[in-house]
This record gives sequence, C-alpha cells and structure tokens, in this order.
Amino acid sequence: MLKRTVYFESAAHLSFKNGQLVYTPRPEGEVRTVPVEDIGFVVLDNHSITLSMRLIEELTANNAAIVFCDKLHHPTAMSVPFDGNITHAETLAAQLNMSEPLKKQLWKQTVEMKIKNQAAMLERTDSSGVEALQRHAASVKSGDTDNREGAAARIYWQNLFGDDFRRERFGGAPNHLLNYAYAILRAAVARSLVGSGLYPAIGIHHHNKYNAFALADDVMEPYRPYADEVVYALWKESDPEDEELSKEQKQQLLKLLAVDVHMTNTLRPLMVGFQIRHNG
Repeated sequence: MLKRTVYFESAAHLSFKNGQLVYTPRPEGEVRTVPVEDIGFVVLDNHSITLSMRLIEELTANNAAIVFCDKLHHPTAMSVPFDGNITHAETLAAQLNMSEPLKKQLWKQTVEMKIKNQAAMLERTDSSGVEALQRHAASVKSGDTDNREGAAARIYWQNLFGDDFRRERFGGAPNHLLNYAYAILRAAVARSLVGSGLYPAIGIHHHNKYNAFALADDVMEPYRPYADEVVYALWKESDPEDEELSKEQKQQLLKLLAVDVHMTNTLRPLMVGFQIRHNG
C-alpha cells in the first residue's frame, strides 16, 4: 500500500482521535483529519506546530516517520520506531555479525547500481557522459577501493548541471533542491530499514559515531538519481540563481516517494519498492 506524505507548514496543533490525525490550525481555521493508518510520513515545517504524545505513539505504532524541518525549511531530523519488526532481534544479530568481505561485496553492488542509474539519468536528459559512466560501473571492485563512485560523480554532475556546478551541501543552486530531496529520500529509506528489522545506525560503508542513519546513507545511494530527476525538472523550470525553496517546489519534491521504479521486472512506487527490496 502506498502511504501518504502529509506536509504541514502553518502553526497548528496535531492530535489523535478515533484513528485519525487531527489538524487544528492556530489561532483559528478549518479542522481537518487524516487516517493514521494511511500515513507514511509527517513533515513538520513550522516552529509553532505542536503534537500530542498520543499522536506520536500512534504514528510510531504504524511505522510512520516524523520529519522535522529547520528555520531554512530543510529536513534536519526524523523519528522512527525502535521496534519496527517482529524479528528485530534476529535480524539485528545477523546485521552485527556481517563479515567484512560481505560488506565490501554489498558496497560494490551498491556503487555499481548507483552509477548505472546515473548513466540512465544522463541518457534521459540527452546529456553526454553515458558511456563513461557505464565503463565505470563495469569496473567497480570489491569495496570500491579505487573510488569509481567519486570518478563517476564528477562526470555525472558536470554533464547534468554544467561544468561550473559543484555538489556541496551549502553550495549554489540547485544544491538546495538536492538537499531537500535527499533528506526526504533518507527518511524513507530509514523508515523501510526499521520496518525490516534492521538497525539504521550500522552501515556497510558509511561509518560515523555521530550518524544514526549510516545504513540508510548506504542503501539510498542507488536511488539518488530518482531524486535528481525530480530536481532536474524543477531546476529547468526555475531561475537558476534562485536558492529559496518555494511551497510548490517542496510539494513536488515530496512526490518523489511516489515515482515509479523498476523492481525485478515490475514497476512500483518508490516507497513501495523500498519495502519489496528490503523485505525480499
């Protein structure tokens, strides 16, 4: 089932009643409701939004992620349930006991697929560099020891957004669009990992004692080009110097989770595809 992404940007109180998320605007306005069982993500983009503990409990029980935005309207934190799967302990034990050769092989497969998807993205936009990326994808070693990922990234970004573009968190446009899209993608991957019984802080390649979502950062890599495609379409329609996210742009970026992806000879919405991939 494709879960809904619910976005709130105005001052309000969010509560729970009769299986519904209840939206009560402040200081006044129309009260609205959304079935909690239909929600996959709640995005909070206003410092004057409050939530009841009962609502948080019910969202967590339904494996819904709550995404919090900062004063720049960028997603910066999220909550996911600790106990998202009935085989959590068994799955966690297997994850902790994963051998280094297996981790390196999994990272090789991850990088290969990421570069292949980047090549497909360039091909869809009639950009150059497709064959170069395909060569990089075909030569990734175990653990990507010679950093084909980095070499491919330089070709990819220059051909997609121009020679002067640098992919940097605090860089110029369209980095602000990419940051937002990747934050949403990261939240979706983390939610699926927890639902599968995996612990998102234990990665196969990304390692940082301050990173609670290292595994999400690993798993999301092949899906980044899907986010890039949504960003590319927005960038082509906007002022290339504009670094402010509009309400319309945020709404379009949230639709990323509903884009179709190929999953073993079938098409599925991205959010559903995560579940198929992780559970399978």
